[in-house]
Amino acid sequence: MDDVLDGYAAVSDAWVARSEAISPERLYTPVADLFPRRPLRVADIGAGTGRDAAWLADQGHRVVAVEPVARLRCAGAALHADAGISWLDDRLPELGHLAALDPFDLMLVVGVWQHLADRHRPLAMSRLAEALAPGGLMIMALRHGPGAPGRPVSAIRSSDTVALASANGLGLLRKTQTASIQPQNRALGVHWTWLAITRPDRSCLPAEIGSGMNNGMA
Repeated sequence: MDDVLDGYAAVSDAWVARSEAISPERLYTPVADLFPRRPLRVADIGAGTGRDAAWLADQGHRVVAVEPVARLRCAGAALHADAGISWLDDRLPELGHLAALDPFDLMLVVGVWQHLADRHRPLAMSRLAEALAPGGLMIMALRHGPGAPGRPVSAIRSSDTVALASANGLGLLRKTQTASIQPQNRALGVHWTWLAITRPDRSCLPAEIGSGMNNGMA
């Protein structure tokens, strides 16, 4: 991940402006209808300059923006100083600082997974699952296609990602594919798979038939 983080540390002011100009309402169209309407505890993993974090904070959610690159954290703190975002310097796959916080109702992992090598993804999914509250929703956007210069990517199979989630007690609620909303990326063949993943709330499930009963022969 170090080379990827170095690449983001070197982004220009023009890159920051382009990133901030992307509309979260448009970006999250494939999954926004799944977001709970009540105030949530939200973690935006790989928050960049906090565009999406600020959008959610403006809706009354309590948002932790997790971003390992100081260049992006500082830009975000300045751009969204009044949003009430809590910034956290932490990184995948370990997320050691996030683990010390209470679980989250909503987690965003958007445009991040492609930067993790295959060997790091099992640990990363385990850490994400641990940070997701029972009944919580995790939104993942998996990028397919070439990466930007200086920010290398690894190929992603969405089926592998879903299998990792399942192995950590999470379930798939929705899977959909979209083209990139950025014309220059579309021209390069970049497209996305959106996954909505949940942690079942076992406290809300009915007791299993026969639980607590003597199932042996009298």
